[in-house]
Amino acid sequence: MSRTPDQQIIADLKGLVMDATRKANSGHPGGAFSSSDFAVILFKDYLQFAPAAPKWLNRDRFVLSAGHESMLLYSLLHFMGLLDIEELKKFRQLGSLTPGHPENHLTPGVEATTGPLGQGISMAVGMAVAEKQLQSQLGSELLNHQVYTLVGDGDLQEDVALGSCQIAGHLALDNLVVYYDKNDIQISGKTSRASSVDFRGTFEAMQWEVLEIDGHDHVAIRKALDYSKQPRKKPLIIIGQTIIANGTATMSGSHKTHGEPLKPEEIAATKEKLGLDPNAFFQVNETTYSAFNHKLTGYNTEAAAWEVKVAAKCKTDGSFDSLYSQLFEKIPVLTNYPDFETGSKLATRAAFGKILEYLGTELKGIMGGSADLEPSNNTAGFAALVQEFDAGNRAGRNIAFGVREFPMAAICNGMALYGGMLPFGATFLTFSDYSRNAIRMSAIQQLQVLHVFTHDSIFLGEDGPTHQSIEHVMSLRLIPDLLVFRPADARETVACMQQWLAERHRPSLIALTRQNVPTLEGATDVAKGGYVKFETKAGQPAEVVIFASGSEVWVAIEAAQNLASEVKGNIRVVSLPCWELFFEQNEDYRREVLSREAKIRVSVEAGVTSGWEKFTGMEGLNIGINQFGFSAPGEVLAEKFGFLPAQVTAAIRARL
Repeated sequence: MSRTPDQQIIADLKGLVMDATRKANSGHPGGAFSSSDFAVILFKDYLQFAPAAPKWLNRDRFVLSAGHESMLLYSLLHFMGLLDIEELKKFRQLGSLTPGHPENHLTPGVEATTGPLGQGISMAVGMAVAEKQLQSQLGSELLNHQVYTLVGDGDLQEDVALGSCQIAGHLALDNLVVYYDKNDIQISGKTSRASSVDFRGTFEAMQWEVLEIDGHDHVAIRKALDYSKQPRKKPLIIIGQTIIANGTATMSGSHKTHGEPLKPEEIAATKEKLGLDPNAFFQVNETTYSAFNHKLTGYNTEAAAWEVKVAAKCKTDGSFDSLYSQLFEKIPVLTNYPDFETGSKLATRAAFGKILEYLGTELKGIMGGSADLEPSNNTAGFAALVQEFDAGNRAGRNIAFGVREFPMAAICNGMALYGGMLPFGATFLTFSDYSRNAIRMSAIQQLQVLHVFTHDSIFLGEDGPTHQSIEHVMSLRLIPDLLVFRPADARETVACMQQWLAERHRPSLIALTRQNVPTLEGATDVAKGGYVKFETKAGQPAEVVIFASGSEVWVAIEAAQNLASEVKGNIRVVSLPCWELFFEQNEDYRREVLSREAKIRVSVEAGVTSGWEKFTGMEGLNIGINQFGFSAPGEVLAEKFGFLPAQVTAAIRARL
């Protein structure tokens, strides 16, 4: 059979997809087949990517938002030499570089961990934002590339994707190109059972440019990609009408190929149809490698020259050297954080706002915004200081996310993945449920994102139970590799923000008060997660230990002071701003702080009590809230639920 180089590459790719999914007895071959024409042409002839330098900053980004098509991407990475054929044979197996869905920190050439649909395209939006902003700082001669993402029908059924696309259109991200592999099939059958959206009209309404093509027509694909390289003023979506499992022997168009490997006899017949040896497995024609890399290898030289250019500029331009180092190498240690007077009362959200303004001045990579809650989240000062990032001002570093909590969190993930950015997104703590899966993806991808949540308890007050957080802090502590901070006062808030900057490979979440709390005396030790904040008889063994976090620490201290004359031994108050960091400390330190010998162990937190048994034991006294709140002023609710110092004192006295 006489085939063009493109046809040979696509045939080999389809062979690898079939063999890997069959060997694993798991996977999604159908979508990889329908997307392969576009993906091969993009990578082979259009993608600005250096296989020898897969982290080259000025590379085009490619995000496989349809992460279930992972074998499509792994095959392309194999053709480039970034994945050995043996790794393809270990698809979806323990310890391989080819997990079921692509993982950014595991596999070279994978830009983002994808799988939860809709988040890949959202992260691509974040990458496009980061490129535009950093281009304003570093110059277009160093940063000038595009962000491509491949989405499927399922992606665009997820609201997070459409929310992110609204933002992309509003911001006129002309460096963003989306390819929609519209094969009109999902796991359960045809998409027409669940959707009848006019995607051209939808995206045009969201201020995108739209092209519609036959996704199997190579001439049409090239024309669309040629156009994507032209100067534009809007993001571009290419809607490719395709057939799932296109090119198979008998399964073309079948929804069964979406999530099931092909049968051995179907694989053999399909290979024969594609001109491959039906009895050979994981076969790749030798000409495929050279044909696929004919242009990509040139970018190896370009990437090396780019690095030389940057090094030369750093050597001759001190200000550029300082900026580049701060963005990409080492965050400088800052020493002039806002100072807060002992005894002064202010909300930790207000302290956060002052700290954020200081950091915004000192660190040029900090960028983010609020989900339409700038006054409430105390990000308005930062916004005024760094200006708005929008279609007319790429130098701004505040993003008006609008009421889009989930897209905001996912976009922040994309910004962090791009590099050079310290992204944050802010809203009320109760809305963390909206963005939870993106927070989880921050942790899985080991990203230095800051998720900011104010109004962290019933003391939000009059907005009532729909807005009052009860179970949220505890549930967020369940997410692995996420640091959950709940600072007691302004000084702990400073330390929590410092810890975020120190944690380069995991996200942080900070829960902040609406109500004023006193600034406590004494040193803070947030880096250890938990520490002794107050003792009635310092140096003596603890008879009573009170564990608290956030706005309940001062209440616990006052209760301890009230009981000092009634308890012969020491009453110790432990502030626990970050459980995760505390449990990372050595056993001796934890034993010392926990004081297991204490007769009475108490927890005080304005949230659910489940979980505090880690500190108080099964017989401990856990003062908290295990029901929804009410609409009333915060101070009224404090009395209603027993959080006044006198009430906490009485509860401990009763246990004594």
